[in-house]
Amino acid sequence: MTSSHRPLGLTASAAAAVLLLAATGCSASDAETPVPVPSPPAAEAALCRALAKELPGTVAGLERAGTEPESELTAAWGDAAIVLRCGVPRPEKMTDPQAQGVDVDGVGWLVEQREGDGPRFTTTYRRTYVEVSLGERYAHDMGPLVDLAAPVKKAVPPSL
Repeated sequence: MTSSHRPLGLTASAAAAVLLLAATGCSASDAETPVPVPSPPAAEAALCRALAKELPGTVAGLERAGTEPESELTAAWGDAAIVLRCGVPRPEKMTDPQAQGVDVDGVGWLVEQREGDGPRFTTTYRRTYVEVSLGERYAHDMGPLVDLAAPVKKAVPPSL
């Protein structure tokens, strides 16, 4: 009769483990955000590593999240609502005389509207390009760039 209780005991243990994981806060939002890692030249990668040390723990009130693969060239906040990639190639749109740009706290950004998503911003006149992609809820909001301007200014010098 003891052996008939063993499967039930294992099931109860498994259920207890699942409840423990749920109680400790594991959820889908704990998953890491998949972010393609750029491949900049060594000098630009060094600037990106310096930027990684300056990035804030929160942007626009959202906590920093992990990225997959983990890299000093990428960062995310709030379940991929805000994604930063450092050392990206120069966007083709920068050659367009009709391209839109903004200045946020002394950092110039190229603005690219994306279909079905929020905007993508790429720094201008910096020694490496830093790209910030915002989720759809930021379709008309540059607020997150305010939290990122000071770190970019500190770690990535102007190219002019």
